[in-house]
Amino acid sequence: MPAYESEELIDEKTRDLSRARQSLIEELQAMMWYDERISASKDKSLGEVLEHNRDDEKEHASLLIEWLRRHDARLDKELKEILFKDKELSELWD
Repeated sequence: MPAYESEELIDEKTRDLSRARQSLIEELQAMMWYDERISASKDKSLGEVLEHNRDDEKEHASLLIEWLRRHDARLDKELKEILFKDKELSELWD
């Protein structure tokens, strides 16, 4: 996990938020790698296994997003304002 400030200056809440965000990045990267492997594979059964594994990463990412939402009040506010709306994306930003 990259740190940009001295470790002794960073409180535990910030460290946990960074851990969760870095883990989310890694889950998203794993999804991208699985998508590439699925696309490249010619073996149907291998593709099915890779799809299953990729979808597990989606569950992991969703759990991390929920943890972050519960521990970052501003993120909670933004997610509640933006997610699951039927509006055009351009209508959802400030």
